[in-house]
Amino acid sequence: MRDTPTSRRSPSPSEVGIPVPILGSSLSRRELLKLGGSAAAAAAFLAACGTTNSGSTSASGGTVSVGSNHSDPAELKGIQAINAAFTKATGTKVKLNTVDHNTFQDQISSYLQGTPQDVFSWFSGHRMRFFANQGLATAVDDVWNNVKDHYTSAFATAVTGDDGKIYGVPVDYYPWAVFYRKSVLQQHNWTVPTNWDDFKSLSSKMKAAGLTPIAMGDKDGWPAQGTFDILNLRLNGYDFHIRLVTGKEKWTDSKVTNVFKKWAEIVPYYTSGFAGLTWQQAADTLVRKQSGMKMFGLFISQEFSATNDPADLNDLDFFAFPDMGTQYDGEKALDAPIDIVMMSAKSRTLNADKAQAKSWMQFYGRGSTQLLMFQNAAGFIPTAKDVDTSSYSALQKKAAQIVGQAQKITQFFDRDSRPDFAGANGMQSFLHKFLANPTANTSGLQKDMQSFWDSLPPEA
Repeated sequence: MRDTPTSRRSPSPSEVGIPVPILGSSLSRRELLKLGGSAAAAAAFLAACGTTNSGSTSASGGTVSVGSNHSDPAELKGIQAINAAFTKATGTKVKLNTVDHNTFQDQISSYLQGTPQDVFSWFSGHRMRFFANQGLATAVDDVWNNVKDHYTSAFATAVTGDDGKIYGVPVDYYPWAVFYRKSVLQQHNWTVPTNWDDFKSLSSKMKAAGLTPIAMGDKDGWPAQGTFDILNLRLNGYDFHIRLVTGKEKWTDSKVTNVFKKWAEIVPYYTSGFAGLTWQQAADTLVRKQSGMKMFGLFISQEFSATNDPADLNDLDFFAFPDMGTQYDGEKALDAPIDIVMMSAKSRTLNADKAQAKSWMQFYGRGSTQLLMFQNAAGFIPTAKDVDTSSYSALQKKAAQIVGQAQKITQFFDRDSRPDFAGANGMQSFLHKFLANPTANTSGLQKDMQSFWDSLPPEA
């Protein structure tokens, strides 16, 4: 679970379904170096491009268009660096169209049915399979054959469609956990909680000390879904959670009621006015030591990096969401979303053999390429096994460790469930209603959730 103008013609809003600010990708070599590349890295890219496996999808010259949801400044720099390196390595030009992350996510269906770019950034899990089943994505088994040695079997599963074909290349992932500043806990002699009662006790202590215990910003709707996920996983287990978000269990189930009841116990510790705050605004309260904790993804580290004071980022730490005293605590399940790149099916600019688009995807499947995003947006850990990890910080190594220890991994609610249920008119809206009055009886809300699910058309 979120620009530089160019002369390229962008699809009109009526074609795409998204108001699109257009971004360019042309970077000079000097700009590439500023974004984290090096002369050695550039040479490595050139060398790697000249050596491919049998049946390589590499191509040179021409143009590939890229639709990107990497609208946050750090991520934008990362994708620009990747495109610049690709152009230098292959001679293929890249036309980059960057759209606000939330807009891209909410209107992706109309985008893919219009005139999308050749390739686009998206998510693994149900959301990938949803569009593959609708015929809006192109299978890329030939690309995968050239990069699969860079990946574990878990990543292979994440990009396999219901038909057994491959529909994406994994490029990064990040765990969700409870983030805090080490200095704040040290100042008050507080310890990291490992169970629910200790978590609530720490929240109470933080409130008494004048801090907002739990930073929350849910203006965009999706951040709260991360808390629903982890509570449902801890209380009801991975199997029930996956069945629930895919319609195989009922939202009226008493197990869901229990999730809301538990959640209501910590809502009073949330940021005042959280429904009107973005996640960045909430995260900034953690940066400024106005709040004590935040349940979020690793990319929260971008807000700490933005201060340009290394001490802030070095002070950031996290702990796994506390145990709930259930049989499912041992699963140590967590959200660790995997971002992927996919190829559209309806782009008007794709060449008949799609060579440039496939070459770009294959290029992104290398650890050296993914490292360019990581160097600019440190919360996005590369997925490729061949990545150089020597630059990983202690926080990033810990993130990789917590994912490795988890027995069950989920992709985040809006990736594991169908898009038309997870979006603004569905789960986001229902959670807003719950959080506005968390102590109310949720039976009516749960009936509305089930009725909404039942009203959705069958998936393709």
